Amino acid sequence: MASLQEIRNNRLEKLKILKGKGINPYPAVSNREYSLFEVVNDFEKLSKKENLILAGRIMAIRPQGGLLFFNINDGTALFQGLLKKDEMDESVFDLFSQTVDIGDFVEVSGLLFVTKRNEKTIKVKNWKMLSKSLRPLPEKWHGLQDEEERLRRRYLDIMFNPKVKEMVQKKSKFWSSIREFMVQKGFMEVETPVLENTTGGADARPFITHHNALDIDVYLRISTGELWQKRLMVAGFPKTFEIGRQFRNEGMDTEHLQDYTQMEFYWAYADYKDGMKLTEEMYKYVAEKTFGTLKFKIKDFDIDLGGKWVIYDYDEIIKNKTGIDVLNTNLEEIERKLRELEIDYSREGFNMNRGIDNLWKYCRKQIAGPGFLTGLPVEMSPLAKRDEANPRLTQKFHPIIAGSEIGNGYSELNDPIDQAERFAEQAKLREEGDEEAQMNDYEFVEALEYGMPPTCGFGVSERLFSFLMNKPARECQIFPLLKPRKQ
Repeated sequence: MASLQEIRNNRLEKLKILKGKGINPYPAVSNREYSLFEVVNDFEKLSKKENLILAGRIMAIRPQGGLLFFNINDGTALFQGLLKKDEMDESVFDLFSQTVDIGDFVEVSGLLFVTKRNEKTIKVKNWKMLSKSLRPLPEKWHGLQDEEERLRRRYLDIMFNPKVKEMVQKKSKFWSSIREFMVQKGFMEVETPVLENTTGGADARPFITHHNALDIDVYLRISTGELWQKRLMVAGFPKTFEIGRQFRNEGMDTEHLQDYTQMEFYWAYADYKDGMKLTEEMYKYVAEKTFGTLKFKIKDFDIDLGGKWVIYDYDEIIKNKTGIDVLNTNLEEIERKLRELEIDYSREGFNMNRGIDNLWKYCRKQIAGPGFLTGLPVEMSPLAKRDEANPRLTQKFHPIIAGSEIGNGYSELNDPIDQAERFAEQAKLREEGDEEAQMNDYEFVEALEYGMPPTCGFGVSERLFSFLMNKPARECQIFPLLKPRKQ
């Protein structure tokens, strides 16, 4: 078997042949008239045309003496072509035989007919090279067996793996159905800054970069415009949403990424109970539109989004599974329990909030859902409104599916004094080493002082899609970030 370099050198020689005949192997224009999908579906009508111009990538070549069969694919369908040496210019036939390889993009012109084997085919009169490939497609050499190589050369993985191609198409449906749902519910789509002076809207470590024109350091946003969309509530817009990219400079695992897409909505004159109803409706709508079902196998759980959504209480869940009452505990007791349960956790910037969060992460893995987690303490929710019945808790909710939070929403805090105090507490945590604690955004507090109506906010990321696909998050990105390959 020829090596990759030998194959590439052979194709470079074919490139020279084309150029030597004055042929541009990479022309800017194709005269293609129809997609192959249109040809397959309107074959009878198009077969009456005296000449048809089609184009696509060569996927197979089958020479049979004076006959040369080939298949092309333009991304819409696969179609067969035929060159007959005795029915066309011999030099045109020979040039195709000498220079065309599997992987090349070509344009062909000719007549449509049906072979004796009942195969819809174009009988080629002439052809044109559109793009000469220099590397063989994977099935012709070593294939893409290595996981990292599959992700690095995702374009080949998509080409030859129907399940990956289907995943890409489903992901497009996933986001378009979310957008469709929000618009149907009367929400206005907006765009907010990606570069920020102060990050807000989440507990996460940001990426930092430098803005040369202003000569300042700025952050890539860690939420999809939460504090900006709430400014729009102050401005008087009642319903907004944004679908966009956000960035978190944190660890990578099967559920977490550093660069991913999220949707956030903000709904004036609504609270967290309204938000839970809308979220449940949205998840069902999106699942049905994208996957055609409400029943999923996720990890070891059988999930039915069409079933009853359970309400889970944060303190009760942790108390039942660990014996710790998070509303009446201390750091020493939490650390002792973490060691007892053999829960590995980072000591850097460790505090009560991080300790309680580690206990919850241990507990949530045992909850199937679907349902909503409620009753989170104020310390865990610096942007959520306090529960009027118990001010130590917040009006916050997380959709729970297959042992994870798949979304985050709450009645938004609109008391500027309370918000300023919570930001101050978060600032103390940052000073003590908690890099995920929120920054003090004075300008946002100023906006709240002008008055913001009661508002429900909610965010869901592409983690929901990866869960419904039952695949790791990185595998559900079309082009995940990888370390550069050594040259």
